[in-house]
Amino acid sequence: MSRVVHPIEAESYRILRERVDLSHLPPLSRAVTERVVHASADLAYVDELVCDEAALESGLTALRAGAPVVTDVAMVAAGITRAGLELVCPVAEPAAAALGRSAGITRSAAAVRIAVQRVGPGAVWVVGCAPTALVELLIVDAAPALVVGLPVGFVGAAESKAALRASGLPAVSNVGEKGGSAVAAAALNALLYVEEKS
Repeated sequence: MSRVVHPIEAESYRILRERVDLSHLPPLSRAVTERVVHASADLAYVDELVCDEAALESGLTALRAGAPVVTDVAMVAAGITRAGLELVCPVAEPAAAALGRSAGITRSAAAVRIAVQRVGPGAVWVVGCAPTALVELLIVDAAPALVVGLPVGFVGAAESKAALRASGLPAVSNVGEKGGSAVAAAALNALLYVEEKS
């Protein structure tokens, strides 16, 4: 069953495409860029988003195969709009708080360690809030199918995304401190909506 697009969303995309032409981008990169701009009303993402078409194809293939989606916070999970996905988000679990205290790391980083043990390789990871979650993901042996790395903040966000890009992992990120749960969820939703069209 295909997704019904609300008239407000259709009008928003019409305005977006009137303001910026992204037709030169490969299909998945265009879909992700448009969805992020749509979610944020911030045209600066056109230049700041770093998409790799092969990485996005890897993520789409994983999603089609039923890969779990791991999010750093519940707000990212709440923004993912397709039912039936296996969503993993252990940050609010008591075990994450306990591991964070005992290991001297943030609860978000501890949640990454817990999630890696649950999902194994090939998951799609979506980080929209905590730079420490993204840093931890780069340390552990997660072997992700795709990392949507769009954490926000003045402390560590830009640096964690630069480290993600340098890591060679299949990823989408942006340059700078901006990001957040809404844009991270939007980037993943773009792939889910492509999947629904096929």
